Amino acid sequence: MRLIDRLPSLARAASALPGMAALRVSDLEILPTSGLAHDHVRCRGFGRLLRVPRQSQLALDAKANLAYQAACFERMGPSGHTPCLFGTMEPSEDLPMGALIVEEIVGDPASLPQDLSAIAGALASLHALDPPGDTERSPLKDPSNPVRDTLREVQAQARCLSDPATPVSSAARAAIEAEISAMQTFVERTPPPPKTLISFDAHPGNFIREASGRAVLVDLEKGRYGGAGFDLAHATLYTSTTWDVATYAELTPGEVAGFYETWLAAVPEEMARVYRPWLLPMRRIMWLWSVTWCAKWAVESQSDVVMDKHSAQSTEDWSSENTDRALIDHVADRVRTYLSDEIVNRVIDEWTEENALTSMFRPA
Repeated sequence: MRLIDRLPSLARAASALPGMAALRVSDLEILPTSGLAHDHVRCRGFGRLLRVPRQSQLALDAKANLAYQAACFERMGPSGHTPCLFGTMEPSEDLPMGALIVEEIVGDPASLPQDLSAIAGALASLHALDPPGDTERSPLKDPSNPVRDTLREVQAQARCLSDPATPVSSAARAAIEAEISAMQTFVERTPPPPKTLISFDAHPGNFIREASGRAVLVDLEKGRYGGAGFDLAHATLYTSTTWDVATYAELTPGEVAGFYETWLAAVPEEMARVYRPWLLPMRRIMWLWSVTWCAKWAVESQSDVVMDKHSAQSTEDWSSENTDRALIDHVADRVRTYLSDEIVNRVIDEWTEENALTSMFRPA
């Protein structure tokens, strides 16, 4: 069923929530989307959005996915840089994945490099939050060693590099695999930094800049307790800053170094001290996660199976049936670009050549 056909069900479910009794179908406006996992519907006159999942990127069932996303909004809210959560609408036959109702953030897409400082400040506010005790972190992911856990995800996704559907040359594949091997050796030999609450999806397209200058992170579905360096990398890697047409930018090493310096100055001194040696390795691992995800998408997007999301144990769905044609074409173009020899080598040069970024992180 198309989203437009679900609007009556969305209006009925949303109107049962506090402050929404007057909502009518005519108040709902479907917004353009550039993401693979959600649709968004504006509630005109209410200052709220309906966030309607199309899948779970964490391979959760519909109910668990909704609870996980709600927890992300609740945990990140105290940072002052995320939308408020007003409630959830449980999965049903009419709404197979349910929906969340969140604050509508009014502003413009982030503009780089001008908004790098605002994004760094927003992430610093998130990362500086005191994590709850170990027994209070569920349902968010909380691996004992988040760096090793992320590298395992990389290795699982990397199996798709050898699939004929993946547009990657043998040279680029070898370069990616060499990076995986190097990071595996580093992670095995190096104790991880302390965990903090992170977004794990902090690419610039997920930020809105308000008129006040505040940067607001609006896509929170993959939050977890892990390494802050992953968010910083995701905000500034080539594979992130060129993903979304509205925020497209190619940053220089100097601009990226300035972003890291802003974050280091904004977080507590002890956090800056323990994270500094990890920021470049986490950048390399986050890039590996991104390019191996590209390989995974290239393979799994070939599927045309229609999933029953209401009853599926895992609602992860990268199939062509779950996304409109224009968005598929855009993602396919990005995947080909990111896996090309030119871009693979260009990104690796960030940490192998002498530049402002490598100088910044060179041991004293």
